Amino acid sequence: MHPFHVFFRASMRGYPRPWLALLAWGLLVSQAHAQADWGQVAQRWADDALRSSALTEASPLRLEVTVGSLDPQLRLAPCARAEPYLPAGGRLWGRTRLGLRCIEGATRWNVFLPVTVKAFGPAWVLAGNVASGAVLTAADAVQAEVDWAAFPSPVLADPSLWVGQVAAQPLQAGQPLRQSMVKAPQLFAFGAQVRVQAQGPGFAITSAGQAMSAGAVGQTVRVKLDNGRIIQGIVLHDGTISAQL
Repeated sequence: MHPFHVFFRASMRGYPRPWLALLAWGLLVSQAHAQADWGQVAQRWADDALRSSALTEASPLRLEVTVGSLDPQLRLAPCARAEPYLPAGGRLWGRTRLGLRCIEGATRWNVFLPVTVKAFGPAWVLAGNVASGAVLTAADAVQAEVDWAAFPSPVLADPSLWVGQVAAQPLQAGQPLRQSMVKAPQLFAFGAQVRVQAQGPGFAITSAGQAMSAGAVGQTVRVKLDNGRIIQGIVLHDGTISAQL
């Protein structure tokens, strides 16, 4: 049993039971208020952190942050000052968590609070369903305000990033277009004859070769040259393979 509880029981002997109940209730209420205050401290810290972030200054996003509550069954020791902090590797984006540690108290403690950051801004939302493998056109989406932070994959706010791309999966009407939903169209298949532009110290050559895998813009593929040598390079927009030797 906690030493305070032993002291409390011993010092209350002889008091009527209603008084004991009232004092115990008052202790729990004051403790709940203290925990609620720490939540407010964390909320203010998160608000200030977002206001001073480069994201707020450099983008049109409207940011909102909500700090959740501590576990109501959690009993924190008295603390004169607690410090909110962002855990290593964390960031104020989407569903995350915020640390809160006691730095002035007889008992040092460290807890975490759930945090939700919403980032509302313009995006492109699908006007209808799109089958997997279909090429997206400008008519497939309309502009709307969405929460960019709702999912980890980045929003494709610039139409040039998705028009002409292929649906990587079946897409549903109303979905905001995100990076994970599209992929570059395939320019050639396995075994196709391709043109290779190879560069090295003081030289540049153009040669023919055979693709050893299917290729899309930006992918790294392996190519077998006419002399039997195998090299790898990056697929350009016209299907040419750019390689460094």
